[in-house]
Amino acid sequence: MPQEAADVETVAENDQGVRFARGRAVGLRNLEWSPHRRERKARLSSFRLAGRVTCLLRVGVTMSTRPPMRPPGNAPAVPLGFQPALALTGALCLRQNLGSSSPGKKQNKENTITINCVTFPHPDTMPEQQLLKPTEWSYCDYFWADKKDPQGNGTMAGFELLLQKQLKGKQMQKEMSEFIRERIKIEEEYAKNLAKLSQNSLAAQEEGSLGEAWAQVKKSLADEAEVHLKFSAKLHSEVEKPLMNFRENFKKDMKKCEHHITDLRKQLASRHAAVEKARKALTERQRDLEIKTQQLEIKLSNKTEEDIKKARRKSTQAGDDLMRCVDLYNQAQSKWFEEMVTTTLELERLEAERVEMIRQHLCQYTQLRHETDMFNQSTVEPVDQLLRKVDPAKDRELWVREHKTGNIRPVDMEI
Repeated sequence: MPQEAADVETVAENDQGVRFARGRAVGLRNLEWSPHRRERKARLSSFRLAGRVTCLLRVGVTMSTRPPMRPPGNAPAVPLGFQPALALTGALCLRQNLGSSSPGKKQNKENTITINCVTFPHPDTMPEQQLLKPTEWSYCDYFWADKKDPQGNGTMAGFELLLQKQLKGKQMQKEMSEFIRERIKIEEEYAKNLAKLSQNSLAAQEEGSLGEAWAQVKKSLADEAEVHLKFSAKLHSEVEKPLMNFRENFKKDMKKCEHHITDLRKQLASRHAAVEKARKALTERQRDLEIKTQQLEIKLSNKTEEDIKKARRKSTQAGDDLMRCVDLYNQAQSKWFEEMVTTTLELERLEAERVEMIRQHLCQYTQLRHETDMFNQSTVEPVDQLLRKVDPAKDRELWVREHKTGNIRPVDMEI
């Protein structure tokens, strides 16, 4: 082919590549993945929480760095007649921006860090984040990271810690109700023994005002037994039963929450794995395109420009696949984020409700106990009154009047 014709064809090809690159750039902007922007804007996810709309700040994945005009490594600069950076349409800069992969932790060198498949702002460049519920120490603000499991070498999700607290709270509530049940048994047994003792015939032969006081002591036992029976019945209906019935399906509801959040976290991990796979594929496609381009430029291969165009298309497709995987990952993380906030706030509400409910019923317990003491006091008051009336002289008079045998005293015998 004449040199002039080759030059014309090259220019046409370059022009087509530039137009194709511009078209791809428009697609990138539509996907919010512009390689020429310093960072992506934070997204606001709005949804209704607890009867009101709460705006939640979402931190987006950030892309940076302009596309290089020189292939990585020690490869020679590519002449202006052919520019792989334009042919890749931003795919090369995607590889550089997303950084290298590692099993447990990956970093975007400037803006983000990924830990256990969750993306966080990088500590060195982290923008200031306002708490969702400042000054409240809310669950939704402090349980996003995973924590090392004290029972093993793995990690435990923050939500799992909250779930364990809820289940422990339910167990404590059950044990409290069992404690009250034991108290009820003691009261019933005590009342039974008091009633039995009140029927005892010991000292029944005592007479006079002291006898009346003693009889009242025994009667007060029967009255006190009735008081304790009523106290145990109220403890069952007003304290023990509500403690047992409160959130009867609590454990079942917690299991539903756990499975839902766990499924979302698994989906997030799956999407993250897809991103890594697409990242690796992009790297391989880029490497293939760069090698073929260099071989063509230095005439080390018989590769035609058709092969270059094919490699370019594959590289571009790999870049598209990576962007699609990242977008799906971000969607999964956003859904997990929103469900985490919603569910943790619900757990927070349930915990506050549980504590308040127990507090109210324990207050009812103390009130019943005070009433029992007052009723017991009322059974003792008649005893006190009769004891104050005990008069040995009067008792002697009454006894003498009833049992006297004669008031004539003996005299000496006369001879």
